[in-house]
Amino acid sequence: MASSAKKVLVPVANGTEPLEAVVMIYVLRRSGAEVTVASVEKQLQVDACHGVKFVADSLLSDCSDAVFDLIMLPGGLPGGETLKNCGVLENMVKKQDAEGRLNGAICCAPALALGSWGLLKGRKATCYPVFMEQLASCATAVESRVVIDGKIVTSRGPGTTLEFSVSLVEQLYGKEKANEAVERSLLRPNPGEDYTFIELNQTKWTFDGSTPQVILPIADGSEETEAVGLIDILRRAKAKVVVAAVGNSLEVVGSWKVKLVADVLLADAEILTYDLIVLPGGLVGAQTFASCGKLVNMLKKQAESNKPYGAICAPSALVLEPHGLLKGKKATTNPSFCEKLSDKSHIEYRVVVDGNLVTSRGPGTTMEFALAIIEKFFGREKGLEIAKATLL
Repeated sequence: MASSAKKVLVPVANGTEPLEAVVMIYVLRRSGAEVTVASVEKQLQVDACHGVKFVADSLLSDCSDAVFDLIMLPGGLPGGETLKNCGVLENMVKKQDAEGRLNGAICCAPALALGSWGLLKGRKATCYPVFMEQLASCATAVESRVVIDGKIVTSRGPGTTLEFSVSLVEQLYGKEKANEAVERSLLRPNPGEDYTFIELNQTKWTFDGSTPQVILPIADGSEETEAVGLIDILRRAKAKVVVAAVGNSLEVVGSWKVKLVADVLLADAEILTYDLIVLPGGLVGAQTFASCGKLVNMLKKQAESNKPYGAICAPSALVLEPHGLLKGKKATTNPSFCEKLSDKSHIEYRVVVDGNLVTSRGPGTTMEFALAIIEKFFGREKGLEIAKATLL
C-alpha cells in the first residue's frame, strides 16, 4: 500500500470547521492515502471552530514544494478567509489545477478560495448556502451536495463531508475503494432527509442551569471523527461540552493520527457532576476507557442517578456491556462488536435511545447521534434547526 498511497494535503487554520477537516482526514487515511495536515498559521496548534483544538502535522510553509495528488480545503470562518489570503496555498492550488491534479473544497472554501482565485470560471460548483450568491459570480452554481467538474470537486458543509470525501476516494482510487469507504464508515443511506432514531422507555432528559453540562472523555486511540463530531454539533446547540483526556497529557492522538487537545484531564473533571457522559469510539480508546476506574465509576454513578449516559461505536460493547451498564437496556454498536452485546435485538439501528441511555454505530452515524442528544435535551425543533444548519 505504501508504494501506491496517494498524497493528500489538508490545509487548516484558526477558525477551520473541525468536523469537515477531521472527516476528510479520516476517510482518506482509512482508504490508504498519505494525508498531511498542514497549518497555515505560524504554529502547529490550530484553534478551530466550536472550541476544538488540534495539532497539525506540519506548517504549510514546510511542504509548499511537495507534490500532492489531492489538495482539499475545509470550510469554516474565519478559517476560509485565512486560506483564501494565504499566497503560498493559492500558488499550490493553482499549480495543482494547471498540472491536472485534483483539488477539492467544501463549505465556504469553494466561493472564498477557489472562486476568488479564478479556478471556477466556466465550471460547475457548489458551496454552503449563504455563499451561493458569491459563488454564482465566479462559477456555475449548483445546489447539489457534491459537484464534480473535471479535476475540481466541491461540496456544501459539515453534513455533506462524508459524501464529499468518498467522492474524492473514488477520484483517487476508483469505485471499489469508494464503496469500501461507504460500508466502513456507515454512510447515511438517505442524506438530506430528516434524521431519525428509535426510542424505547421514553424518559424526559433534564438539566440544571441554562444548558446541559456534558463530559466527553478522549484517549489515545479514540475515534476522532466521532469525538469532534459530537463536540461540534453539541456546542452548536450551546451545550457546555468538557473534553476530558484520560491519561496524563491534554494532547491525545486519535485512531487515525489526528492530534486533539482536550480541555482538562479526567482526573480534574471527575469531581463535578454532568447532565450527560458520552463516549466516542475507537478500539484502543475504548479499551483505555474500560480500564479507567475513575471513568467507570462516573458512568455507574450516572446510571444509578438515572442521568443520561451513552456511547457510539466500540464503547457500547467494550465499556458499557462488561460493566453492567447495558443491563435491561436496548443498545447498538459498531458492526465489528455486535457479538459482544448480550442483547442483539437492536444492533441494526443507527441510533437507539432507551430511557437515559443513548447508543450509536460509528463515524457515519455521529451527526444523527448528536442530534438525538440535542432533541432529548432541547426538543425536536432544535434538533431540526441544527440539522438544517449543518446540511445533514
